[in-house]
Amino acid sequence: MSKSVALQGQTPVAQSMIQCDVVIIGGGAAGLMCAIEAGRRGRRVLVIERGDRVGKKILVSGGGRCNFTNVHATADSFLSANPHFCRSALARYTPGDFIALVERHGIAYHEKELGQLFCDQSARLIVNMLMDECRQADVRIEVGCIVTAVERTVDGFALETSLGTVRAAALVVATGGLSIPKMGATGFGYEIAKRFGHRVRETRPALAPLTLSGNALAQYRDLSGIGLPVEASCNGQRFAGGMLFTHRGLSGPAILQISSYWRPGHGVLVNLLPGMDVSGWLLDRQRSHPAVELRTALSELLPRRLAQLLCDLTFASRPLRQYRETELRAMAERLQRWEFHPTGTEGYHTAEITLGGVSTDELSSTTMASKKAPGLYFIGEVVDVTGHLGGFNFQWAWASGHAAGQAV
Repeated sequence: MSKSVALQGQTPVAQSMIQCDVVIIGGGAAGLMCAIEAGRRGRRVLVIERGDRVGKKILVSGGGRCNFTNVHATADSFLSANPHFCRSALARYTPGDFIALVERHGIAYHEKELGQLFCDQSARLIVNMLMDECRQADVRIEVGCIVTAVERTVDGFALETSLGTVRAAALVVATGGLSIPKMGATGFGYEIAKRFGHRVRETRPALAPLTLSGNALAQYRDLSGIGLPVEASCNGQRFAGGMLFTHRGLSGPAILQISSYWRPGHGVLVNLLPGMDVSGWLLDRQRSHPAVELRTALSELLPRRLAQLLCDLTFASRPLRQYRETELRAMAERLQRWEFHPTGTEGYHTAEITLGGVSTDELSSTTMASKKAPGLYFIGEVVDVTGHLGGFNFQWAWASGHAAGQAV
């Protein structure tokens, strides 16, 4: 019995017949890596990309320089209902493997911080590298091609597309998630998964700025544009990095990281002065400069406007000599456990990645193959594997694409 998937409001357009061994829906990082590996093995591969070019997310990542991997990538850097699922693929295609590919193409790169690797020049060099590899592997790529239906056949799959009917023994879904819809993100990959009997775990924006509202937004809005190094924690997770006040709430690397663990109704604790003995500093300052006002003292540690606001909200501002030791210690603790109460995230339009996706319970961790439909594979962001900020999601794309490409 065949199964089909159709996009609502669209009808199949059959202009011609294309026969191949492997058809990949999605020309992003995972899809291109899968195509390269399958093509190297002699498979006839067709990549279908609905956008006008491949690798759009690659081009805009890392400020246009592409944070293409992280040298510290391990399974511990990923969220999934099954935290062990990603281990096999990550172990068999490591950051070192992708670095070797980059070096083979003569692309200069550097480590920015915490193992994050960026191109010295443009992210376009990574896309060009992948396209060169696809050409060498005789991979066919069609852009601006819309898939309108997917059907299971006796010997594989039939896709109705704006290009015509495509038949292949294997279908790889590399459609990505819902993040950044202006770049063409859709839920079509999840639709395919559901129609073929797969569960899709709850999806939500990840690595996204957090929003404030009401009094909290009114209090902090004037700090928009101010940034500082912090340590943010929520639900047992903790991340160090920059925090940026925005006109809608909070952003910056530490906040983006913690957003993947934040849930509505939960607070986010922020250490505004990480790695510092704040109470000791305040007591020393009180002894050496007793006439200095608290806001002035705090301005030596924090951006001036933030120090002023904290005094206005909680501490008041008097000369340091007027505070008891217990009060200064309480201030120090508050500064290192400042609590924000976000009301949401900025959503998929700014989220770097989608949390959740196709359940890993029904996929092979070795090949990314469906356990329900022979010849069907899911790779990259569409799968319930989500990395931390800093090149981890690209490494999952390379690793999962490589795993499927060696199996199709």
